[in-house]
Amino acid sequence: MHLINFKELSSQQLNAFINIGIEVKGNPEKYLKALESKSLALIFQKTATRTRVAFEVAMTQLGGHALYIDWRTTNFTLADIYDETQYLSRNVDFIMARLLKNADLQRMAKASRVPVINGCDEKYHPSQTIADLITIKERKDALKGVKLTFIGIHNNVCNSLIEGCTKTGVKLTTVTPIMNKYARDDELLQAAKKTGLWETTLDARKAVKDADFVYTDTWIDMEFFTSPKFTKEKEKRLKLMMPYQINKELMKGSSAYIMHDMPIHREYEIGGDVIEDPRSIIYEQSENRLYSAKAILLQLASA
Repeated sequence: MHLINFKELSSQQLNAFINIGIEVKGNPEKYLKALESKSLALIFQKTATRTRVAFEVAMTQLGGHALYIDWRTTNFTLADIYDETQYLSRNVDFIMARLLKNADLQRMAKASRVPVINGCDEKYHPSQTIADLITIKERKDALKGVKLTFIGIHNNVCNSLIEGCTKTGVKLTTVTPIMNKYARDDELLQAAKKTGLWETTLDARKAVKDADFVYTDTWIDMEFFTSPKFTKEKEKRLKLMMPYQINKELMKGSSAYIMHDMPIHREYEIGGDVIEDPRSIIYEQSENRLYSAKAILLQLASA
């Protein structure tokens, strides 16, 4: 069993990831040797803070070993990803890969003898969404019927939220003036529409009004944020997206919790004043990446 996105998971299976994450967070001592003598390969083609820290610490705290592999220092840069994965999967028990292209991740999954975990690609970010749903359930003691509003670019995080929310009963409203063309997944959107749990609008104020949680993400992929080649596109996005910034004005009169998956670009997608607002659970949400990672590893080990 791999975790590339949530398409192959039932509602019950996805809820199991969330519940085990909450369980291991509350009772860490019970799991200190759960993955003893197991190894996890962490392959990074793109940069990360939370993903690397979460999976590396998770594996250590579960009694196993994590091996960090920088794509640029290996033969993944020279050889076919299928062949390199065939070799790697004969040496470890799990592979977590953070790649630029979902197509490469799919080839990796086909080649691997062990579970492959998507640590983020241009289409999906499942480990982040599991952490998000853990955070929501901790606050509301339930998922079904909770109202979440996502404001930003329709990107990989948005895709996984749509999948995760519609499979767990969360009512999701997305306010996404821009669709990242690389993230487009019509099959996912069609399936979500049929559930009646997802809607999209450009009216941010209306979407925030009755929300229990308001969530935003970077408007520009991290690998492009400081790239000179992306300057024109960056300027275009900023001009279009600034009216959709999460700030005190937008949140006026709302009691919704404020979420952001990080890294944060202050004063772009979110104002600095609301990052430290009492309603903000951003750092709690980021901490839960550790328990998302533990849940994923434990569930795939027992699958």
